[in-house]
Amino acid sequence: MQHRGTETGDRYDVFHTDCPARDVVDHVTSRWGVWVLISLRRNDLRFYELRESIRGISEKMLAQTLRALVKDGLVWREVEPTTPPQVTYGLSDFGRDISEPLTVLFDRITQQMSPRDAG
Repeated sequence: MQHRGTETGDRYDVFHTDCPARDVVDHVTSRWGVWVLISLRRNDLRFYELRESIRGISEKMLAQTLRALVKDGLVWREVEPTTPPQVTYGLSDFGRDISEPLTVLFDRITQQMSPRDAG
């Protein structure tokens, strides 16, 4: 694990390949990670609701992405002991902090595009 001192305190060196923070950045900015975080900003969702909200993602990729984001502490997972089990996902406080600038970025992009650009 690589740390470096800064004026505001210790930080991880995300440019070092062994840095654990680099893994979190990779998961957040992955093809599907960003979509999961944006989708969960609105409200908590069950697995199938999340899959429906993100067009084009396979069940396998959604499961892998969620597993990584849960491990990173960005997303929480709750399993209700029913048959079949109902699994709900939501953003942790850390996940909300991380997804906020992503939402601002998406809002700026969509506000700047004209309707003909969105085709």
